[in-house]
Amino acid sequence: MSATAGQAAEGVRGPADRFGIEPDMVVMEMGYDEEDVDHDLRDALIERCGELVDEDTDEVVDAVLLWYREGDGDLVDLLVDALGPLADGGVVWLLTPKAGRDGHVEPGEITEAAPTAGLQQTTTVSAGPDWSGARLVAPRSTSRGKR
Repeated sequence: MSATAGQAAEGVRGPADRFGIEPDMVVMEMGYDEEDVDHDLRDALIERCGELVDEDTDEVVDAVLLWYREGDGDLVDLLVDALGPLADGGVVWLLTPKAGRDGHVEPGEITEAAPTAGLQQTTTVSAGPDWSGARLVAPRSTSRGKR
């Protein structure tokens, strides 16, 4: 039995499972800082998808990991930039330091920025000891699928 199957049987989900990252997905990373990211999370996601492409990629991506700390610039602009290469149905994971950590971002800032950028927050997960992840998606069109 594989480690992943064993974890599933025990009800334990790893980071790649919580983030919905699957093998061969193209995942773009923005806001990487050698000193200020969760390397265990990155390693788990890389192990699952193969590699993380940077924001200069020309590829269409399935997911974006956006590391964002207070003072990193305008969040709306960064979210709009993240949407550029994102495939239809793709997801942006906004990773921010947890409360009490340097660079913490107030949840209200995310709540305001996401819809301005054309996204809606669907869930929040613990992304590691120091980081939270907000799952952001483009809202589905109300006319989609109706005839």
